[in-house]
Amino acid sequence: MGVDYYKILQVDKNATDEDLKKAYRKLAMKWHPDKNPNNKKEAEAKFKQVSEAYEVLSDPQKRAIYDQYGEEGLKGQVPPPDAGGTSFFHAGNGPTTFRFNPRNANDIFAEFFGSSSPFGGMGVGGGMRGGSRSFGGMFGDDIFSSFGEGRPMSQGPRKAPPIENTLPCSLEELYKGTTRKMKISRELVDASGKTLPVDEILTIEIKPGWKKGTKITFPEKGNEQPNVIPADLIFVIDEKPHSVFTRDGNDLVVTQKISLAEALTGYTVHLTTLDGRTLNIPINNVIHPTYEEVVPKEGMPIPKEPSRRGNLRIKFNIKFPTRLTSEQKAGIKKLLGP
Repeated sequence: MGVDYYKILQVDKNATDEDLKKAYRKLAMKWHPDKNPNNKKEAEAKFKQVSEAYEVLSDPQKRAIYDQYGEEGLKGQVPPPDAGGTSFFHAGNGPTTFRFNPRNANDIFAEFFGSSSPFGGMGVGGGMRGGSRSFGGMFGDDIFSSFGEGRPMSQGPRKAPPIENTLPCSLEELYKGTTRKMKISRELVDASGKTLPVDEILTIEIKPGWKKGTKITFPEKGNEQPNVIPADLIFVIDEKPHSVFTRDGNDLVVTQKISLAEALTGYTVHLTTLDGRTLNIPINNVIHPTYEEVVPKEGMPIPKEPSRRGNLRIKFNIKFPTRLTSEQKAGIKKLLGP
């Protein structure tokens, strides 16, 4: 796999965003070149490794490509995941090949802490943007108590407001789960300050049972601008209407049209489920206008409890005849009794 970013950040492969932030905060402070004046060459290398690892693992798309293809795939030596069936979200034009180019370690540090060099002096590659106060005089021996748990030491660059886009999904997709690929086009700022259009493919894993309004966030996937942190790109799940079923929380609801004779003498419901199975549900009770047949565990999956499902609720629309013959009336009276 080449470089092991998880090992560099000292986290496991299930690390959350908060785990990654804590790990980066600790290691970036430890290996910042201004804190290691007597071992600057090694510190610079470690500092760059930590920054690159955090950049990759904190970005869902880069992390997905790294997990599947390793460092070689991330840096363009093998193709990204299959783009078949890719959807497109456009904000410009650009090349279609994903290639990861690590950002400047000082820029990542500055965005995280609000300054590229809180210790003063020169940083990675020289010319750090921080002030000139000394490390000891400014913070004392405990750098972490000065920053607090993730509190920036200064205002830093502002962040652009989030960009929301609706992601329509069929009821079948929300029932079974699916993978959607979205192609986005955005502007990136290079080292010289110029903006360049690039295309990226984002992979969205839609979990079984997700509901309308569920949000999937891709941090900082908006256009880059000088002195502005890019906007988060947010996709909001929407539910397409279905020809048979409607959703009520975790339950599925279906309405069957039946005749009065079927309501009185018995009826069998025939349904094809959202995952393609056939259900045959005999109903031997008399079906009245407010009757509802409940079939347990044939509703939508419950995302936080994969082994559980909601119910299937069957309602009925009874078609009453406009008139009855004398024979039909006699038959009904005989059926119902006195």
